[in-house]
Amino acid sequence: MPRPALLLLAGGLLPLSVLAAPPAPDADDGAINLPPGFRALVVADNLVAGRKVNNTVDKLRFITVAPNGDLYAKTYFGGILALRDTDGDGRYDERHEFGRGGGTGIALHDGWLYHSTNDDVFRYRITPGELVPSGPPELVVGGLPNGGNHAAKVFAFDDAGHLLVEIGSPANVYADGDRTATAKGKDATEYLKTHGGFWRFDADRSNQTFADGRHMTTGHRHVLSLAWQPTARAFYFVMMGRDRLSIVAPEFYDDLDNAERVAEEMHELREGLNVGWPYTYWDPIKQARMVAPEFGGDNRKRDDNPLYGKPVIAFPAHWAPLQMTTYTGAQFPAHYRGGFFVALHGSWNRAPRSQAGYKIVFVPCDDAGRPTGAYETFADGFSGLDEFTDPGAARFRPGGVAVGPDGSLYVSETEKGRIWRILYTGETSPAGANKTPGAPGAQTVPTIGADTPGGKIYLRVCAACHMPNGGGVPSMQPPLAGSPVVAGDTRLLLNVILQGPAAVLPADRPKFGNVMPPFGAVYTDAEIASLANYLRANFASGAPTVTPDEVKALRPPQP
Repeated sequence: MPRPALLLLAGGLLPLSVLAAPPAPDADDGAINLPPGFRALVVADNLVAGRKVNNTVDKLRFITVAPNGDLYAKTYFGGILALRDTDGDGRYDERHEFGRGGGTGIALHDGWLYHSTNDDVFRYRITPGELVPSGPPELVVGGLPNGGNHAAKVFAFDDAGHLLVEIGSPANVYADGDRTATAKGKDATEYLKTHGGFWRFDADRSNQTFADGRHMTTGHRHVLSLAWQPTARAFYFVMMGRDRLSIVAPEFYDDLDNAERVAEEMHELREGLNVGWPYTYWDPIKQARMVAPEFGGDNRKRDDNPLYGKPVIAFPAHWAPLQMTTYTGAQFPAHYRGGFFVALHGSWNRAPRSQAGYKIVFVPCDDAGRPTGAYETFADGFSGLDEFTDPGAARFRPGGVAVGPDGSLYVSETEKGRIWRILYTGETSPAGANKTPGAPGAQTVPTIGADTPGGKIYLRVCAACHMPNGGGVPSMQPPLAGSPVVAGDTRLLLNVILQGPAAVLPADRPKFGNVMPPFGAVYTDAEIASLANYLRANFASGAPTVTPDEVKALRPPQP
């Protein structure tokens, strides 16, 4: 194994690459588009391409960069990837994996490498010059609530020794029949005592439990974007908004409403903040807090409860904010200093409308460290497409952002595991050079049986998650095209539709981020048979047709 060239300084051992001149950018900036004066190079690639852990496709999650330039990246189902540039060319050529437990969050703080699984927060002591920690992990907080969906734990640190951890809600909206046309909202008072908020812990204390945390905020669905602004001495976060308005209340919402009407809300995190979930959502077009349809909303009723916070920025619907960082470097122009970079993973739930997001945005702050209320696109072109409905067609999906020791911005994507380093050089790359020539647009929607009751149900309800072409969404919903469940045993397929996959399929099956609800109480025997036949006609050619009597035979007897 090659050994890095090292220089001994008062702060420890540093690779000479950190002190070298900035590396040359790639001719195409790594296939992304940047503002004038900025260039990029790919410093690592294909870190998770083709990788499976326990039969489940792995993803790259958040990243952090050490003072010596080493980079650490979380994988969703595996361990932590440790990367180092040993020859000073600006690219990571040494790679190791350590730890286990999967998860999302990772950050360096006071000489420790902190990371989160979906249940706990751990930390490793980092010795200067050491790439892979030699000591064991130390449990910081254990036994955090994990409801399966929205289970990732984001965390960040303030300047007073506190660790903030988010506990997401497993639900889209807290309701009976969540994400279905029969969904009716439930009183979330008790539920929000353990979900949908931030809890504060001691950053330097071991073996804390959930009960040791101070409950700071409430009323939010799920947050993965969180950063500390040192001038304002405040945390800011971006909440992921709800979806499926047109499924829950088709009499009041259409596909365009579902694609555009729910903001990703940016808030200042202050103790006692209530963001209004599950009872409300923020409409970025009306610029108003609206009553959720599960609680009687009709696309007109507003909720003016002064207890619910108003966002400082309302990002467009379903852009899926992931990692967020404060720009603390000095390399970029003064406009960027103290502002926030947010990685937008891009939507999957705008279908059948075209997907959107798939970019890095910048939120400028004023001299007091407060967001100005605007945002601007900083890096885009990640998807390589202008119009598309299937998120699996996107070339890259941004996931991580981190500031390096020289002020460079590092950006990662989740699906293949590419990492870019963005530099300010003052030079301009050719405009539009990074678009994929002739890239396909919206994908073909199967048409066999589209006018049948089952076809209409699929295109109105199922396609919002599984996509109109049955391609699914990586890590979120499985593909139906080529699915052994669709093509295989008829009883199994019907039971999955009637009872939901969690009640029918093996516990060790590949897991996905969203859970399909049971539809037995929603549709008749004839409708479910028609839906199964639509699936088989389009995604499992040659599989036998289904009759309403077969569905009826599988329903439990009515009392």
